[in-house]
Amino acid sequence: MVIAKANNIEIEYDTFGNPSSKPLLLIMGLGSQMIMWVPEFCDALAKEGFFVIRFDNRDVGLSTKFDNAGVQDIMKVINAAQRGDPINAPYTLNDMADDAVGLLDFLKIEKAHICGASMGGMIAQTMAIRHPSRVLSLTSIMSSTGNPNLPQPKPEAMQALIIPAPKERSAYIKHIVKMGKILYGSGFPYDEELRSELAGKAYDRCFYPAGFNRQMVAILASGSRKDALKSLKIPTLVIHGGDDPLVPLEGGKDTAESIPNAELLVIDGMGHSLPPETWSQIISAILKITEKVKI
Repeated sequence: MVIAKANNIEIEYDTFGNPSSKPLLLIMGLGSQMIMWVPEFCDALAKEGFFVIRFDNRDVGLSTKFDNAGVQDIMKVINAAQRGDPINAPYTLNDMADDAVGLLDFLKIEKAHICGASMGGMIAQTMAIRHPSRVLSLTSIMSSTGNPNLPQPKPEAMQALIIPAPKERSAYIKHIVKMGKILYGSGFPYDEELRSELAGKAYDRCFYPAGFNRQMVAILASGSRKDALKSLKIPTLVIHGGDDPLVPLEGGKDTAESIPNAELLVIDGMGHSLPPETWSQIISAILKITEKVKI
């Protein structure tokens, strides 16, 4: 893993596969480090002919932290967003999308296929809107348009997301395992041992809850992309779990309906998660959408 200097910050990233293969940029979600794109998933994509790039978003993992920005009361910010009041955020999804483009610049990649999960899907959408010449295809997984009229998360899912993470390592791991089970969905077996292992790796690599806070504020401050998405002219794949309690399926449907000719793949039983049992289906769908691009 190495550091890129891009968009006036430092971005930690690594790659899988042959640099001469089709570039595929993976963008992870809220508060999640790039290691949540597990190597087995990245290797499987590389075997399909992709040069896979994963990275830590700003304020998470080993990328630049915005300590001087402080933290905000999330419930107050959520209430302000629901009222339509302006939100004072240290940065928005626009800045995070520009970070990703800056990483492509650093890697001397003119255009790439973009795939984002959850908040990462929002960043990927924003990249396609702000930098259409840099995006070959878009895959948006378990994400949404930011449309305020869409159904809200289930109360237990939202509560699991916003409850403060414990500072002590073992308590943190238990917290993440419990949250993951709430979000996972009912259609696939939840591997608590694996989730515990990943949570431990994330904690040891970088425990930094302030970044989670500021990233959530960035989401809430960025508003709806629904109208802007109508301008996209790239092959687009929207993947969503039919059992997602955090970003209900309507968010995926709204995304697909907003982007001209977008394809929607609904995976029954999948929640706000990427179960290993779904990987072959997801990778096959990504491969199919990227093959529509003629370079």
